[in-house]
Amino acid sequence: MSGSFGGQPAGGAKKARIEIIPLIDVIFFLLATFVLFTLSLNKIQSVPVDLPQASATARPAAEDDLVVLQVSDAGTAYWNKEPISSAEIPRRLLDYKASTPAPRVLVSGDEKASYGDAVHALDEVRKAGITQVSVETAFRPTGR
Repeated sequence: MSGSFGGQPAGGAKKARIEIIPLIDVIFFLLATFVLFTLSLNKIQSVPVDLPQASATARPAAEDDLVVLQVSDAGTAYWNKEPISSAEIPRRLLDYKASTPAPRVLVSGDEKASYGDAVHALDEVRKAGITQVSVETAFRPTGR
């Protein structure tokens, strides 16, 4: 034997090596476990919503109950296609509310109406105490 004992080099002890490939596998396993664990801890935040229930006895709203209030330029307005002045809107709304159990108003504007006229009409509806109000966003020709 030429200076080697038990398969070791003649100069001394075997050099220690750090194997990095198994270390990378262990770190990836720990990372995946940590990610899955933290995802399972997340609570989904939600807001409870009470949805309305449909009933067979509900009647569809009649178009006769709906008033279309269309505003136009220069202080003109239309009450169900009838031309009126803007000063007449509050009185008509109060009469309509007094004569209808569930008043509904659709506020519309034509291509000539300004934003201020539409807001004024909405304000008059609010002052009259009518709570069922809609704003039409589609184009509607004047007086229709």
